[in-house]
Amino acid sequence: MSDIEIEYCVPCGFLNRATDVSETLLSTFGEDLDAVSLVTGAHGIFEVRVDGEVVFDKEEDEYDLDEITRRVRDAL
Repeated sequence: MSDIEIEYCVPCGFLNRATDVSETLLSTFGEDLDAVSLVTGAHGIFEVRVDGEVVFDKEEDEYDLDEITRRVRDAL
């Protein structure tokens, strides 16, 4: 079982992205997860971590829900 953290920038309005990612991951991998946590942040951050390891970082990658899901699958 794994923990997923989605850290998102509150001032940037990334809450909708964060909830979309969490809903997709819970519906896809729910049985394999201990938790999906939304973590508030600032300064443009949008990262997805599986057991503390960054699998998606907005600074390096274009936001793509399907790609994030694939990366989480690979990390699980």
